[in-house]
Amino acid sequence: MQEADLFKNITVLSLEQATVLPYLTLRLAEDGANVIRLEHPIYGDPNRRIGEDVLKEDRMFSYYLSINAGKKALTLDLATPEGQKILKELILRLNVDIFATNQLPRNYAKLGIEYETLKKIKEDIIWLGMTGFGPQSNEAAYDPVLQARGGLMELTGEKDGTPQVMGIPLPDMGASEHGYGLLMKALYKRAVTGQGSRIDLSMFESTVSWLTQAITHTVSFRKKVSRRGNTHEFFAPVSVYQTKNGYVYIAVGNDRQWETMTKISGFESLSKKEYERNAGRIADVENLNRRINEITRKFTTEELIQIFNKATIPISKVNTLEEVVEDPLVKPNLLRARDPKTGMEITIAPPPFSTHYLRSVNRMLTFPPRFGEHNEEIYSGLLRYSAAELKEFKEKNII
Repeated sequence: MQEADLFKNITVLSLEQATVLPYLTLRLAEDGANVIRLEHPIYGDPNRRIGEDVLKEDRMFSYYLSINAGKKALTLDLATPEGQKILKELILRLNVDIFATNQLPRNYAKLGIEYETLKKIKEDIIWLGMTGFGPQSNEAAYDPVLQARGGLMELTGEKDGTPQVMGIPLPDMGASEHGYGLLMKALYKRAVTGQGSRIDLSMFESTVSWLTQAITHTVSFRKKVSRRGNTHEFFAPVSVYQTKNGYVYIAVGNDRQWETMTKISGFESLSKKEYERNAGRIADVENLNRRINEITRKFTTEELIQIFNKATIPISKVNTLEEVVEDPLVKPNLLRARDPKTGMEITIAPPPFSTHYLRSVNRMLTFPPRFGEHNEEIYSGLLRYSAAELKEFKEKNII
């Protein structure tokens, strides 16, 4: 089997909405898996109506488009006996490998999607339930709530300012990445043992797991850890510095780099015995950064980048998003999806790793599916329901 086809026969059925699970299934679609998203036939995924109405079409707003390419879409009311019967048929006829949901746990039984229920249908199924705070909790969980409760906001913002949310939804996307890893482990387990798995992933536990240094220093060493703006808790100088025409971020990671920095023309005045070790620089970080700023303002951004790169000291211009997507390490890996109906083409963020599958399709995914777009293809073509049956299901809001 070619590596590009590795996930060709993996089918994912995902009762998904919002961000955390759709981003995870996007990652699986980028591997070439057959991803089918399930939505309620009336309410659907609320994120379909978030952002801008770029297509002038209901339930196809910009926020939804960014993380749902490469998938198919079905509508199904799982709260009905008919819906649960259809779900059983879908699992069997599609030969579903992974069933995933980010419904509240209290809805599992009502919808007939508990692991034990689906395991009776397909013994080796891999079941993933993504929740805010674990399967024992039905608390609603949006990303900023998790940032607040999980300590991320306490660590984000200016030193003397208010707590801030991060610029990206790390609890959502971080849990997606953790879920991706757990699914890979479950697929390996199944390949070796033939057994399926139940995975309960708490977004809150995922969020707190990122607090590596913060928790060790808070609990073990009774150190107060809080937000510090652009500076670093343990390294100096590490911050944003002004130039003649913008800003750069400089990160000195060890004493040898600091020594090299003080030998750069224009920076010699920073050489002081108290600053030879990182601890001394941390102890006087505010004065140190003030002095560095006085120097960096005499250079253009481009001049500093050239000088510091030559000295092998980490530096970067603080890029806008428009500049990021033009970066030569980013631009070739951007993904695209073209709408066959309107001709609109969208650009999608690159994956963390460019897979063989993505290269084989020239980084072009199918356009994010419309609401219930694949109902006829799958219910009629695969499950063999007649037009009359589909009409009846639709009239009863089952599909």
